Amino acid sequence: MGTSVQITPLCGVYNENPLSYLVSIDGFNFLIDCGWNDHFDTSLLQPLSKVASTVDAVLLSHSDTLHLGALPYAMKQFGLSAPVFSTEPVHRLGLLTMYDQYLARRQVSEFELFTLDDIDSAFQNVTRLTYSQNYHLSGKGEGIVIAPHVAGHLLGGTVWKITKDGEDVIYAVDYNRRKEKHLNGTVLESFVRPAVLITDAYNALNNQPPRQQREIFQGVLSFWYTISKTLKAGGNVLLPVDTAGRVLELLLILEDYWQEHSLNYPIFFLTYVSSSTIDYVKSFLEWMGDSITKSFETSRDNAFLLKLSFLLIAIHCKCTLSCRLANLKLHVTLLINKSELDNAPDGPKVVLASMASLEAGFSHDIFVEWASDVKNLVLFTERGQFGSLARMLQADPPPKAVKVTMSRRVPLVGEELVAYEEEQNRLKKEEALKASLIKEEESKASHGSDNNLSDPMIIDANNAHTPVDVVDPPGGGYKDMLIDGFVPLSTSVAPMFPFYENTFDWDDFGEVINPDDYVINDQDMDQVAMHVGDMDGKLDEGSASLILDTKPSKVVSNELTVQVKCSLIYMDYEGRADGRSIKTILAHVAPLKLVRIFLLVTWPYTSANYIQLTLILTHNCAVSVKIFLVDMQYFLLSEHQNFTRNACVLSIILKLMAFVSSFKVLVHGSAEATEHLKQNCLKHVCPHVYTPQIEETIDVTSDLCAYKVQLSEKLMSNVLFKKLGDYEIAWVDAEVGKTENGMLSLLPISTSPPPHKSVLVGDLKMADFKPFLSSKGIQVEFALGGALRCGEFVTIRKVGNAGQKGGGSGTQQIVIEGPLCEDYYKIREYLYSQFYLL
Repeated sequence: MGTSVQITPLCGVYNENPLSYLVSIDGFNFLIDCGWNDHFDTSLLQPLSKVASTVDAVLLSHSDTLHLGALPYAMKQFGLSAPVFSTEPVHRLGLLTMYDQYLARRQVSEFELFTLDDIDSAFQNVTRLTYSQNYHLSGKGEGIVIAPHVAGHLLGGTVWKITKDGEDVIYAVDYNRRKEKHLNGTVLESFVRPAVLITDAYNALNNQPPRQQREIFQGVLSFWYTISKTLKAGGNVLLPVDTAGRVLELLLILEDYWQEHSLNYPIFFLTYVSSSTIDYVKSFLEWMGDSITKSFETSRDNAFLLKLSFLLIAIHCKCTLSCRLANLKLHVTLLINKSELDNAPDGPKVVLASMASLEAGFSHDIFVEWASDVKNLVLFTERGQFGSLARMLQADPPPKAVKVTMSRRVPLVGEELVAYEEEQNRLKKEEALKASLIKEEESKASHGSDNNLSDPMIIDANNAHTPVDVVDPPGGGYKDMLIDGFVPLSTSVAPMFPFYENTFDWDDFGEVINPDDYVINDQDMDQVAMHVGDMDGKLDEGSASLILDTKPSKVVSNELTVQVKCSLIYMDYEGRADGRSIKTILAHVAPLKLVRIFLLVTWPYTSANYIQLTLILTHNCAVSVKIFLVDMQYFLLSEHQNFTRNACVLSIILKLMAFVSSFKVLVHGSAEATEHLKQNCLKHVCPHVYTPQIEETIDVTSDLCAYKVQLSEKLMSNVLFKKLGDYEIAWVDAEVGKTENGMLSLLPISTSPPPHKSVLVGDLKMADFKPFLSSKGIQVEFALGGALRCGEFVTIRKVGNAGQKGGGSGTQQIVIEGPLCEDYYKIREYLYSQFYLL
């Protein structure tokens, strides 16, 4: 059989709950994503609690709460101790996201599900990978290779590729096909015929209009028009956003528009970790889109050095904390406290505040304050989490009033403060009493019966009447003292000469030792803790001060009914592929059902090298084999795989695959969206589509047989590789035989090789061929249907079904049309030069 693959959803199927899935590959258990929602509902984690101890590795795909929010809690409560893998941005921004979540909850409740120490512990040992980096697991996971690839949804967002024995398991959720201001689109379409594809149906029912159609309505329904209209009318704009995800795209959009139109309306980015977020993001340019990286390479222009309003610095002097940070020259002011926003100058403003769900954080409080003013606008750029206040406000029609809970932490005063201090003093006395009792017990133990055996001055009451002239035998106890008139306690100690411990004012090297120099007072500890975030990039000074605030306080809550008179608008800036894109990508990635025989080769290891080949086999696979070896490139061949080169052993894996196709597993999406995408995939993509329920394990092991075959030195010594651009290719004729130890081996054939049809190797792209012909002096232009019109009479076109169900899996032909003239033969010769002939 092939590689064993089982998938068990733990959360996030047939609904929009957080994402968490257990994927077992040959007994090695991957936990892919470990999400939670903004309600922090522990019941959602019950399936995870049952399997956490069996997890061998954790893969994180995105930096938001829905993908990693439960990681600290699972490690603290469920015993999850497996190594964690992610990209650098997912690790760093995910850490800030969890900090923001904790600090937001701490201000409005006695939040005890996890602490900042739990967050640090969960993220401190994350292994960070770069895009397309192959990481070879060891031990139980020997032979498994994991690699992150671009998802295009959030910075560092990942499509995970897990490979074992040449079979790929692809995990692709929340990906984006479109190129944005700070991110490139996903590379999911570059994967062809994976064994298993795990994807989501979250956006399957949403179709965005084409770009041209959106531009037609730009003056009426655009993002800009909506915001500028509100500001010009004297209103404020609130954008509920995540901590460090999609908000980055929104900041660039607003910054560009403000700079282009020279606007003076202030923009505030308000989270507990806003300055730390921007500090990190400025160092992640290599993870961003091509336009940003090229701009930095040519002009050293960092897109996240936003333009700060100097007027705000002058007037908003109380905002010294934010304005001093990170050498920012911003239109956008970074705030970490709502009091800084309250002290800002009056007038229209734009505020991007966390959380996007409006369940907690600054966005919740600002909404309550601004909702009753008809001039204000709450602009949602993503769908609210299910059951959240944001989701309720996005209903059509929206509610006219909502009930909310306003909570805040206030210092204790008066009788409450006295009672608190008395309670703390009582607890301190109890702790001191316990400590003294423990110390006394330890003292008794140290001077007890153990010391009686070694100290000759100890009086042993049990032997008080022993005669004085009794001498103990050699090696026995010491002679006891006889005291008449009373029996001393067993812990009594006889008189002894005074002993004074010599203390030195210097160490072994002559340095004077002053113990006071090594005492750290509380004030110094506070200062150190404040700067820890700056060094490690965790928290800035302002956020650290919130943690170090140990003043006695309590949480005060009250229920309010908020009249919703402000405007409520939802615009899709989620950065996810829409339904049309999802179906196109799945149709491209999916394979056809074919009868195939694959030969996968491993060769002496060289960094970043791959081997590609097609096997043509006769009816008896032990008789004659023709192998087509292609190094490091995909070509226009329908039977091929890629396989990393392994260490120094010439080996081949022979795979016999009969009527095998990929499996599709749909997760995360409403029941309606999931069923819609399932039916579409069954009809147009793949006959094997699964939509499992929570804790339902499905086996998606492929029906194939794998044999390991050794390449003989004698065979490979006669193989002549020829250059094709940067690559080398060869055609090999061989027989399948056995070695002395019984292992299958490929040997040179004993007879002369039979003739074979000529094979053109290469992948002609019309867009690349056009400038090549132009450089040869031939007038060329694109005609209808993507054909190339060459000169006056010759046309070149591609025909075939490569675009159907799997992209390159279909048959394609390149047709050259025209009269037999000098131009025809010349252009045909140029065409042949783009391929290698075998």
